Amino acid sequence: MDHLPLPLEGITVVAVEQAVSAPFATRQLADLGARVVKVERIDGGDFARGYDTAAGGLASHFVWCNRGKESIALDLKDPRGLAVVRRLVEDADVFVQNLAHGAAARLGLDAATLCAAHPRLIAVDISGYGGSGPYADKRAYDMLVQCEAGLVSVTGTPGQPVKAGIPAADIAAAMYAFSGVLAALVRRGTTGRGGPVEVSMLEALAEWMGHPLHHAMHGGEPPVRTGLAHAVIAPYDAYPTVDGGRVLLSVQNDREWCRLAEQVMGRPELATDPDFATNAARVANRGRTDELVARALGALGADEALARLEQAGIACARLRDLHELAEHPQLAARERWRRVGTPAGPLKALLPPITLPGGDEARMGDVPALGQHTGTLLRAVGMTDEEIAALRGDGVVA
Repeated sequence: MDHLPLPLEGITVVAVEQAVSAPFATRQLADLGARVVKVERIDGGDFARGYDTAAGGLASHFVWCNRGKESIALDLKDPRGLAVVRRLVEDADVFVQNLAHGAAARLGLDAATLCAAHPRLIAVDISGYGGSGPYADKRAYDMLVQCEAGLVSVTGTPGQPVKAGIPAADIAAAMYAFSGVLAALVRRGTTGRGGPVEVSMLEALAEWMGHPLHHAMHGGEPPVRTGLAHAVIAPYDAYPTVDGGRVLLSVQNDREWCRLAEQVMGRPELATDPDFATNAARVANRGRTDELVARALGALGADEALARLEQAGIACARLRDLHELAEHPQLAARERWRRVGTPAGPLKALLPPITLPGGDEARMGDVPALGQHTGTLLRAVGMTDEEIAALRGDGVVA
């Protein structure tokens, strides 16, 4: 196979972005070769920079979502700062923003305004609830949207709904913004025209709720919250092992139950016991089923339990914490870890999951310091050192 460049080489993206949804979307574009110019506030920049200091003194959210970008720090409330953004957009292929509702329109940076002025531009508006409707002005943070989208209603235990442990609404919106840009670039390649792309966190996460949503609204009962268990399959849960680990297993059919009973539990009579021989019986007797499985696995170490389950052809997994994920043998074997530069020094990061054999590896560029590329970018739009110094002196750029 001939060597291929990254698919978005030559594409320039300008992003007025903050938090997760837009930055994670544009990071995907940067990984695939696009040049991404990140426009930040002069007073601290993207507020995700201040979420924590866990990543070598830097914020973990920011490190995750912002590698491979150039940072320019501007005061967009000053007409001179806004003029710089407009000049950057003139040379851009894509513009992305996730400002609070109405803020981009007041600045003239909403997708409709920009696309009217630049027909080849693809401009993305990311919002919490969309640009119209009764929720358009409602403040939207990830946990709030998880609640509005029903995700929390199906996550947790019977007595306690919980939010997802990752920003699921932000990530959903980011990935639809990413795929929307790719689709719009394909269309521009055939028509020569860009156009607006709109993504809302609520609509993105509501799409991801498809299975329980369709089940409930077409006549079924809403799924019950079952923790790590499965609502309609047993055994399908996590069970403790003698060494303090936890092993998950899933029995998908009655043949697998027979193998589990005979080869792992050492109880072949359970394969034909009418209380356990069918999935319906095991679900009806879930407490007893789980007790029998837990007793068998509880006498084994996690490694031995997993080996026996694998040998018996039972789907299984180890319940890992984040430190164990970072040392996962599969990620190591597939060489998925790299080092990216940051203002705090090199940090470990995963290759993005899109692998394109025969081409360049994903471009995992440095995480920028606030305003690191301001001078370079201002010169690129034609400003002299004297003009830049004046803007710096007036606090318009940083």
